[in-house]
Amino acid sequence: MATDIPTEARSDRPGRSDRPGRTDRPGRTDRRGRTDRPDRTDRRADALRPARLRPRDVVKVGAVGLRTRPLRAFLSALGIAIGIAAMVAVVGISSSSRADLDRSLAALGTNLLTVSPGSTMSGGQARLPETAEEMVARIGPVYSVSAVGKLTGAKVYRTDKIPEAETNGIAAFAARTDLRATLGAKLRAGSWLNGATSTYPTTVLGATAAERLGIGQVGPDTQVLIGGRWFTVVGILEPAPLAPELDTAALVGWRAAETELYFDGRPTTIYTRSQDSAVESVASVLGATANPEAPGEVEVSRPSDALAAQQAAGEAFTGLLLGLGAVALLVGGVGVANTMVISVLERRAEIGLRRSLGATRGQIRTQFVAESQLLSALGGAGGALLGATVTAGYALSQGWPVVIPPWALLGGLAATLAIGGLAGLYPALRASRLSPTEALAMP
Repeated sequence: MATDIPTEARSDRPGRSDRPGRTDRPGRTDRRGRTDRPDRTDRRADALRPARLRPRDVVKVGAVGLRTRPLRAFLSALGIAIGIAAMVAVVGISSSSRADLDRSLAALGTNLLTVSPGSTMSGGQARLPETAEEMVARIGPVYSVSAVGKLTGAKVYRTDKIPEAETNGIAAFAARTDLRATLGAKLRAGSWLNGATSTYPTTVLGATAAERLGIGQVGPDTQVLIGGRWFTVVGILEPAPLAPELDTAALVGWRAAETELYFDGRPTTIYTRSQDSAVESVASVLGATANPEAPGEVEVSRPSDALAAQQAAGEAFTGLLLGLGAVALLVGGVGVANTMVISVLERRAEIGLRRSLGATRGQIRTQFVAESQLLSALGGAGGALLGATVTAGYALSQGWPVVIPPWALLGGLAATLAIGGLAGLYPALRASRLSPTEALAMP
């Protein structure tokens, strides 16, 4: 028997369009019920993209050319190393010398001022008054005063058998007993003049004078001839940086010079020590104090300034040597560029193969620039080590402190990386412009 089904009931039954497997489920379903995933296309696109080179990979790829041609790489890096070594050594030796000078000045003091006679208005040689020492000692900030007087005509000889003209450039001076303390001079052998020995024919030789006379030790039987009279050598000085004129001198006591060598008692050089804060003010009044009647005939100098000027001249020479080192570094950079150009020509097949396997032009450029920088970095590191070694060896041989500024090492390495990048830029661009077919077709 037929039964009528209401229209509303029929519409509630799920039809084909209402099945969730066909209308509600995204994608297309196969017979096994599997649905295509929408990200498969993205994965295929990612697979076609060239892989990115990590920094570690860049270093490995750049080192391939260095490992395959080690002798060529060594010779190319040698030019860079020579330039960096020259620059580091020049800077290091100059800095070590400056540190030694600063150390010496700190030990000797920079508050030493000297007073000596200048020239008269007519161009003749001026003379200091006999009271010059006493007047200078009255200056408030001055706490130490001493003097020497040159003994004109008193020649110094080892024996009386030496011709009169062969003086070896040794001069004779009368010296105060407090001269050594004022100058801070040190004794190499023997003793300094004192209240007793300064009245007798005894002498103390400067370091250079003793060497020229062939005297290395002192004793009662060690004598030299000064102004035709025999003087016993009682001491030998070390070099005096602040009074180099005494290195080639034979120093005798003030009283002995007057009695034995007819010294007139006038000082030719007065040495003063003053408070550090008052050096400039003392220097401004020394001339008028030493010779009030003719202050313009007095010369006032600061020995430490002379040493500083000598150091400045050395720094100018250092700048010249740095320029030569820079030229050597530039020549090394040209050698690296030449090596990289030849490497590109020899490795065209390798470049074509890499391009055909998917390497981009940027990766080829990165490879050759990295190879050039690695080559320069090896030369820079070797040059920095060589320069530091040379600096240390020379400074120690001279008794200087070893000073190598960090900026010299870091600056040298930075310069090598910059030169390596510039030297490898053109070869890298040339390699990246080769198409795969062109590179593989070349013999």
